Amino acid sequence: MTKRDFYEVLGVAREASLADIKKAYRQLALKHHPDRNPGDKQAEERFKEAAEAYAILADDDKRARYDRFGHAGVSGPAGAQGFDPSVFADFGDIFGGLGDIFGFDLFGGGRRRGGPQRGADLRYDLEIAFEESARATETTIQVPREETCETCKGSGAAPGTQPETCAQCRGAGQVRYQQGFFTVARTCDRCRGAGRVVIKPCPTCRGAGRLARDRKITVKIPAGIASGQRLRLYGEGEGGLSGGPPGDLYVVVHVHEHPIFHREGDDLHCEVTTTFPLLALGGTLAVPSLGDELTVDVPAGTQPGHAFRLRGKGMPNVSGRGRGDLYVAVRVAVPKKLTKEQRAAVEALGRVLPHQADAVPREGAENDKPFFERVKDIFG
Repeated sequence: MTKRDFYEVLGVAREASLADIKKAYRQLALKHHPDRNPGDKQAEERFKEAAEAYAILADDDKRARYDRFGHAGVSGPAGAQGFDPSVFADFGDIFGGLGDIFGFDLFGGGRRRGGPQRGADLRYDLEIAFEESARATETTIQVPREETCETCKGSGAAPGTQPETCAQCRGAGQVRYQQGFFTVARTCDRCRGAGRVVIKPCPTCRGAGRLARDRKITVKIPAGIASGQRLRLYGEGEGGLSGGPPGDLYVVVHVHEHPIFHREGDDLHCEVTTTFPLLALGGTLAVPSLGDELTVDVPAGTQPGHAFRLRGKGMPNVSGRGRGDLYVAVRVAVPKKLTKEQRAAVEALGRVLPHQADAVPREGAENDKPFFERVKDIFG
């Protein structure tokens, strides 16, 4: 049997957008779904046909192959293998939560909103100094949150009592009724979906099951943490409802900029100024660090801008896998004012040094020469 054109099956144009394809498919699925047409084989085949067409046209890659080669382009291992019933298990899968949008369950299979519920996760933005990020430290933060009431243990009922089963929904949390071929389920307005009603509220929380508290929490900050990274404190979020577990607290760390060091990954970069004689004659230069005092040996003839690499003197890795490196670039400090003795020394040096300015070749200029010219330079 020859398959119909997929665009024809869904009743859309070949240039139809994904939104138009989804809309057309949902209309056909609603019309031909087996739940609505029990025992109707023709409706079942129409439903499968529409599902297969949607599976191809909703996928950009498969749709492109279908547009170019037709059914042959989407058959076989790389294409569609017919209707896969596991993709569309029931009406709820097809309509992607329409019941949640309109506040009811279209097909009577809605989830009960009552019972224990996990508390919400919280976020706290923590600012620390650059030096603090380089070493393991602890700090105390104060977090406002909803905590489980200790008097009623989160039930909302006064001590010695228990919430009773809702008489309106009989504990289901939903009230259902028939509307055409739909079974519509709405959240019970008496118990608000909990399925239980507190007759005698807890005097401490007034039946809410939770209380607002400002809680001081100690946060351990690992060495090497960087801006934007977050710490997860399990169970330090808001308390759960109806005895549910608490959520988690996420502490997002913001590290202040340092006046000297610039961080790139686990490496640190900085610049120091020194005198021309030290670069020309060589010597020992003290350099800044976040810990011990460090020095570098400056070879004679070191050029301004040269960066010295100090291995393992950068930031510690936050996972504990070693440390980065410290890069120290040297610059020449030119004094704005000179004493008579300094001026005489500089003038004497100037008399023995050449005055002409040498042009500095542009970086990569050597590669601009033709290939054979570069070969001639290599072999003289």
